[in-house]
Amino acid sequence: MIRSRFIRFFLFLALFCLSQCRQKGETQAFLSQPAVETDLADIKKRGYLEAILDNNSISYFIYKGTPMGYEYEMLQYFCKSLKVKLKIRVISGIDEAITKLNEGGGDVLAFPLTITKERTGYLSFSSALYSTHQVLVQKKPANWRMQPTALVEKRLIRNPIDLIGKEVYVLKGSSFSERMKNLSQEIGGDIQLKEDSATAETESLIRRVATGEIKYTVTDQTIAMVNSLYYPNLDINTVLSLPQQIAWGMRKNSPALQAALDAWLAKTKQNGLFQTLYNKYFNNPRFSITLASSDYSSLTGDKLSPFDERIKEEAKQIGWDWRLIASIVYQESNFDPKVESWAGAIGLMQIMPETGEFLHVADLWDPNQNIKAGIRFLKFLDDYWAKTVSNPNERLKFVLASYNVGASHVIDAQKLARKNGRNASLWDDSVEYFLLQKSNPKYYRDKVVAAGYCRCDGPVRYVKEILDRYEEYKIHIEA
Repeated sequence: MIRSRFIRFFLFLALFCLSQCRQKGETQAFLSQPAVETDLADIKKRGYLEAILDNNSISYFIYKGTPMGYEYEMLQYFCKSLKVKLKIRVISGIDEAITKLNEGGGDVLAFPLTITKERTGYLSFSSALYSTHQVLVQKKPANWRMQPTALVEKRLIRNPIDLIGKEVYVLKGSSFSERMKNLSQEIGGDIQLKEDSATAETESLIRRVATGEIKYTVTDQTIAMVNSLYYPNLDINTVLSLPQQIAWGMRKNSPALQAALDAWLAKTKQNGLFQTLYNKYFNNPRFSITLASSDYSSLTGDKLSPFDERIKEEAKQIGWDWRLIASIVYQESNFDPKVESWAGAIGLMQIMPETGEFLHVADLWDPNQNIKAGIRFLKFLDDYWAKTVSNPNERLKFVLASYNVGASHVIDAQKLARKNGRNASLWDDSVEYFLLQKSNPKYYRDKVVAAGYCRCDGPVRYVKEILDRYEEYKIHIEA
């Protein structure tokens, strides 16, 4: 008993001393140790991995309605290898992201993180994705294209010593901030460090340099190279660090997840997938320039397609978020108004001619009429399902499935659910389950079934993919 009391007293004293030390020095603005215990087995059991991503032109964005990004695609392949789904949480700011990770609000911190000695105290890192170094981002002089290269060079900072007394903006809590503090010691003079908000986006400072709002910032060369294609007036050729390793972070108590990720990374580097994705996002200037100049990239604008305004206007008929309608249009036609399916479905929302006749639509090839017809048909289905499914979130799934495969098969599935003691007003694990069973003779030959056989895994995927894409659109595109 005495020994137990002594141990408790010792622990209290140690924690008290530690808290006093933190008060005297810099206080940590984030949760540095795990507050939950979730590892690979738990992730597989629940069926999804949640990843925390940053807002930038490399990691995760929308292009012509399609989710893209280096981290995003890598995570998709990794989740496929684990046979789990991927859930995305977008956070700007390293401190907030680390806190969210250690709180259990994510499993992998898929930022392009520099591995530092300090960070290894509160994060476990994957094996290195790639190496890079930190560079100074500065604006080229006016009319730089018309000036001799030698004259342009004279007006740019090439020697880090010349940063003494200069204001350099960095993200708070970033490895760039740490590097600038060390560089001040190395060059024997103070760099006037300006730390931006801890919740600022990675590339916000680069954009401010390009517009002339600030003069200098620091970033990784890989991010700088992509952004220099967006902003040709930027110079990124002044190196400020030795090569540094970039990796993803995990909680310190997730060793099985770390091991699985490392094994997968090793495999992808051997089979060529890793290099293919790296080249796509880092070594493809034409692709980056296309993204930078596109009206339909979340990196440069807030549009999904040339038909956004028409979708917004027509969505008022049904009272749905226009981004949900846009996800349906993408699923049906990839925003191509000239598509015709093998079954004869036409245009953006893939309307069958007989449906067009029912809705009194004259020209389904006309994008405006096609969108109007599609939304009118969705409204018709919504009104029908409102009779038996009162919850609008549940009813949406019934409507989407009916739009894809026809209401008769969904009605059959609802009847089967009711007959077998399931809730006929719920989709997940109820009506959805019996829709999938309609390829099984035991069920499609049941007396309550009117429409017969259906291989209905397609419409089940259809519902899921539209709703998943809609969630991604909500992250990047304003309502």
